[in-house]
Amino acid sequence: MKLYSLLLLCLVLIGGCSPKINQQSTSAGGTTLRILSYNLHHCNPPSKEKEGLIDVDAIVQAIAKQKPDLVALQEVDVNTKRSGNINQAVVLAKKLKMNFYFGKAIDHDGGDYGVAILSRFPLSNQQTYKLPKNADAKAEQRVLAIATAEIAKNQFIRFASTHLDAQRPEENRIMQAKEIVKLTANETLPLIVAGDLNAAPGTESISIFDTAFTRTCSECAFTIPVINPRKTIDHIGFKIGNPFKVITHEVIPERYASDHLPVLAVLELGK
Repeated sequence: MKLYSLLLLCLVLIGGCSPKINQQSTSAGGTTLRILSYNLHHCNPPSKEKEGLIDVDAIVQAIAKQKPDLVALQEVDVNTKRSGNINQAVVLAKKLKMNFYFGKAIDHDGGDYGVAILSRFPLSNQQTYKLPKNADAKAEQRVLAIATAEIAKNQFIRFASTHLDAQRPEENRIMQAKEIVKLTANETLPLIVAGDLNAAPGTESISIFDTAFTRTCSECAFTIPVINPRKTIDHIGFKIGNPFKVITHEVIPERYASDHLPVLAVLELGK
């Protein structure tokens, strides 16, 4: 009875204890990578009691606990008034002792707003690509930020962070997913794309994403909202054909720091 109660609690809290892992065979002796995707809600804990508060340290602690090698961040503020005119990408990188790259999406509140990459490896060849959107005045510009990480001496991968449109219907997400597939079609290095895709498995935009990428789970635990989560919209994927093997995929039950739960995948990259 206790075991049943524990399993039921796990299902309620994170939408499932054991997501189905999408595995791809790889050679022995590969490099293990801990990949984290996290929409950090501009470091603003979204509880009513903390409205307007910026708590960078809460995000730092949430990330540090997972000991990631590479992190894809969304909803990052740089020098905005609402966040106290701090460069969140720089502050997070310094506190976590990681390298970083910020990809600006829009001007916001006197500063910039977008996505970021954190890496314990050296980064190079950083680029930010604007993703398409329709003519709706409410459609917010979205981007794909991508960089090369040297994960071992003379061993490189490409890593990208993105945040797709949140509007309904999903016209913009469909266009944006197609653009990501197009932008990455000629990548010759192993490639990981992670982020808030604002879409659940089974939607057209995720189906498009799945034509080019193997997501790290197929029956995934929910990622939003943080209390009684009901949807899986935060994803990690690697390019189909890359020699990655998924060791684990989990949604982290961190419920204070953001309105999204962090997603962690442990991958092995074959030689």
